[in-house]
Amino acid sequence: MLAFLVPVFILSMGMVHAHATESPTCTPLVPAEMDNATVDRLLGHWVYIMGASQYPPHVAEMKELKHATFTFFPGSHEDELNATEIMRLNETCVVRNTSKIHIFRHNSTLAHVEGQEVSMAELIHSDKDLFILKHFKDNHVGLSLSARTPEVTKEQLEEFEAQLRCHGFKLEEAFITSPKDACPAAGEEKGEGSTATAESQLG
Repeated sequence: MLAFLVPVFILSMGMVHAHATESPTCTPLVPAEMDNATVDRLLGHWVYIMGASQYPPHVAEMKELKHATFTFFPGSHEDELNATEIMRLNETCVVRNTSKIHIFRHNSTLAHVEGQEVSMAELIHSDKDLFILKHFKDNHVGLSLSARTPEVTKEQLEEFEAQLRCHGFKLEEAFITSPKDACPAAGEEKGEGSTATAESQLG
């Protein structure tokens, strides 16, 4: 699944006090420069925040996914990453550690490979603590936002929200994760967070 990977995980939370009648300012998405520094920045832990997709199978998966995190580790080759994903699908926590991410530097594209399934996404230039992807699947487009922590600023959310509208999505078509549905770490009980999250900021 992977945040990146596909809006294949998330939870529909009825989104946002959106200004549906306002015309968003459509700033073109700029692909990230895929150099060594960018690849190194991808390593580590990420939390899937929100996303939307035109691809029906991905939408169906999103409806089941309530929370997801993923971690990238160096792979066996320079342009390959290993990925571990932890997600709650309905009431079940699932861990996947067999995914691989292939990096194509010439076009800033990442390919997520899980068994026979391959998902493609373009890495978008963003703040170093954000992970924004533009997904492609059978001529369908999707956008996803992940971050180092469950907390993102109101301005970051509004900017991403505007990009969703620019790509033809209604805000009610977007999905957002809920920190309260996070799978607890081994041996730990799930605690209540005290910091602001996308869910709380979006209403």
